[in-house]
Amino acid sequence: MIRIEKSVTMSGLALAKTALVMALLAAPAAQAQSAGMTFFVTSNGLGKGADLGGLDGADAQCQKLAQAGGAAAKTWHAYLSTQAADGKPAVNAKDRIGKGPWQNAKGVVIAKDVADLHGAANNLTKQTALSEKGDVINGRGDTPNRHDILTGSQADGTAFAAGDDKTCKNWTSSTQGAAMLGHVDRQGLRDDEPSRSWNSSHPSRGPDGGCSQADLKTTGGDGLLYCFAAN
Repeated sequence: MIRIEKSVTMSGLALAKTALVMALLAAPAAQAQSAGMTFFVTSNGLGKGADLGGLDGADAQCQKLAQAGGAAAKTWHAYLSTQAADGKPAVNAKDRIGKGPWQNAKGVVIAKDVADLHGAANNLTKQTALSEKGDVINGRGDTPNRHDILTGSQADGTAFAAGDDKTCKNWTSSTQGAAMLGHVDRQGLRDDEPSRSWNSSHPSRGPDGGCSQADLKTTGGDGLLYCFAAN
């Protein structure tokens, strides 16, 4: 009986050592993948609805989460457009994100360049549009649904014309306004192009005016962003 217990104990120790060695070997590989990450969806929003503190605040959120994900050495920009207002010209989301190619936290390429990203053959899907942690973002059918991503953009990555608010006052409002949203899971209520659009599906709406955190959650969002390494 004693010999059996010793054997079991030694086997357990051997298994534990093997597991430790495998974990240590896997860690550098995971870190290397994260370091090569050039695209992610934010795992969380700022908690203030579409008030991101403008483009600078959104970029800072991308940079902060990229640092936590092990890719802080790059310059990160949020995929957001702004509309012409107060004497300032519009900004196109597609002009803020560099030239590509872009890959997720697991090394999977989602697009080779700006044209590919905005084309029908891009590889941005629920399974590839991962967070900075390498996690899948909840989509339609999941609880809670978080598939609405803030973009303020048209399907080609350009800004909307001035007038009809599509950016929650250029990302400074958490009450009145509206923000154009994309579906990260490429699914919606219908099987049509807007429902399948990753960057220009439908505007936000809700009882608080359209731009609050509660309003964003109403239609299946959480104030999340697409982040791209611009260099």
